[in-house]
Amino acid sequence: VQLQAFGGGLVQAGGSLRLSCAASGRTFSNYDMGWFRQAPGKEREFVAAFRWSGVRKYYADSVKGRFIISKDNAKNTVYLQMNSLKPEDTALYYCAAVSGYAVDIYNSASYDYWGQGTQVTVSS
Repeated sequence: VQLQAFGGGLVQAGGSLRLSCAASGRTFSNYDMGWFRQAPGKEREFVAAFRWSGVRKYYADSVKGRFIISKDNAKNTVYLQMNSLKPEDTALYYCAAVSGYAVDIYNSASYDYWGQGTQVTVSS
């Protein structure tokens, strides 16, 4: 499966952005999907994810209550709605996928497929 992330940009603190991750090659209905981010000089960190069923969702404490992960199976697209953005949210955001069940959904090593990343910059 190939993933393409887009929707990043420059936004002021307090603003919103919606990232999209389009999957091609296979339907992702059987894939656990996640979003990660990496800021300059820092390690890649977990942001949000859901199980392939779409019922159970997971969020990093730093984004809980501000970000929402969702998907549209018909469009083979995963979204990350980001609200109340803060300068510390500035990073390159990646979407990721793994067929079936991710052993550790918070760990980037659990995912087999990655998008190219989309830059989010939040100005203060």
